[in-house]
Amino acid sequence: MLIRPVAPADAHCVAHLVEDLLAELHHGEPEPADRVSIAEAVLSHTSRSFGYLALEGESPVGVLLMTEGVAIYAGGAFGQITELYVRPECRCGGLAATLVREAARFGKERGWKRLDVGAPRQPRWARTLAFYLSVGFVEVGPRLRLDL
Repeated sequence: MLIRPVAPADAHCVAHLVEDLLAELHHGEPEPADRVSIAEAVLSHTSRSFGYLALEGESPVGVLLMTEGVAIYAGGAFGQITELYVRPECRCGGLAATLVREAARFGKERGWKRLDVGAPRQPRWARTLAFYLSVGFVEVGPRLRLDL
């Protein structure tokens, strides 16, 4: 298994992995969008958009994407995991934990004080919450959004 940083040229495979993530989260019916164009735009922001791609041979099997933010409460710069997905057939082998460790290492190198993530709704996604707790995250409460 090879884990390497994502690059703008990875937009196509990243888009398909994220599409699979969203389909799983939304019971197979994610909202329609041109994910490849969105992935190209996101990955082009190389100064604030980062991530790792997991490959089994030539086949992409996992992705972790993150962005950098700054906040007083966070002590300055911090990372936000925006997407983390591992294909079902590759789960339970520690790949997601390895991707999180790579993200944490990257964040430490950038001087981040913390790495945040929003877990999907409970109790349906209790296994996801349990995973994040098992790799060292602590619960700090729900996250909300305001669409603009």
